Amino acid sequence: MASKEINISGQPTLDPSVCKFVVDYPILSDGSLICRNIETAKGSPLLELLYDISGVREILVTGNTLTIAKDGSEPWPVIGKKVGAAIRSAISSGKRLIDPDAKKKLPSEEHIRRTIEKLFETEVNPAIASHGGKVELADVEGTSVYLRLGGGCQGCSSASVTLKQGIEKAIRAAIPEVTEIHDITDHAAGANPYYN
Repeated sequence: MASKEINISGQPTLDPSVCKFVVDYPILSDGSLICRNIETAKGSPLLELLYDISGVREILVTGNTLTIAKDGSEPWPVIGKKVGAAIRSAISSGKRLIDPDAKKKLPSEEHIRRTIEKLFETEVNPAIASHGGKVELADVEGTSVYLRLGGGCQGCSSASVTLKQGIEKAIRAAIPEVTEIHDITDHAAGANPYYN
């Protein structure tokens, strides 16, 4: 690559363990890629360099944005300098940044669907049934999951807490490669949807 300056801006998120890095250079041309371990990073020079940084736990790549989650107590300004150096080094090398086959290392939509449906049947729905609630898998697109809450969960003021602290954690524990979990429930539908 020519010696053009590579601009990178760090953008804190609401989660103090996560920071977005926006690069003025295309990183991934289509879709998104979640990388939660060094095995998935293998063959992708940029991801390998980022995993060499102590504290980097997971990386989401979308277009020209890297969303990085860290563990440990080292502050973002310190880790951010290392992240910036790794990004610049990878781009300046002129090599391909992300292995074109990296997405093949991710589970298929069918595998995600089967795993989540079994999880809902055996663990999640029995747990929320005592409150008259249920959850169903509406769709899977790539590594994005779409859920619909029903019964007592539809319209319930605690539905978002149930989703974030219970259902999402269970899904991510079963399939760490899931990137996004969307609630597509119409919580305002029907007359008094919360009450049976």
